Amino acid sequence: MNKTQRQFIIKEIIQDHSVSNQEELVSVLKKRGIIVTQATLSRDFAELGIVRIHVKGKIRYAIANQLEETSITPLVTHEVVGIEANESMIVVRTLPGRAGGVASYIDSGRNKLVLGTLAGDDTVLVTPVSVKKIPALVKHLKELLFDH
Repeated sequence: MNKTQRQFIIKEIIQDHSVSNQEELVSVLKKRGIIVTQATLSRDFAELGIVRIHVKGKIRYAIANQLEETSITPLVTHEVVGIEANESMIVVRTLPGRAGGVASYIDSGRNKLVLGTLAGDDTVLVTPVSVKKIPALVKHLKELLFDH
């Protein structure tokens, strides 16, 4: 495995999982068959712009360009009015004129349960990757948009 492939996997892990220290990341990488030293990991972190941040009282790694998204979280949570779902789709209701920003915030999370979003003025249609995943996606959206 080359450096580019390893760094791609590291970024994927950091984005998809809450990793709080290098030892934990080394363990996750090892489970994927990637053996890496602490020194190599530190260099990768520097090159990828990975930093430690505080989220909900816990420390985790994040990619520096994601910090902007983290800083807007408190604003987005005030723009969401409600979340509704049926057997095929999820609708997020927002304050007037705020759906575009909320949809962009949902998309920026790159959650594997979200196929995509479509925003109107005060409504965001969230398309799940599968209708079977709707309950899990609704739970995720409520945590993302309400529990801050």
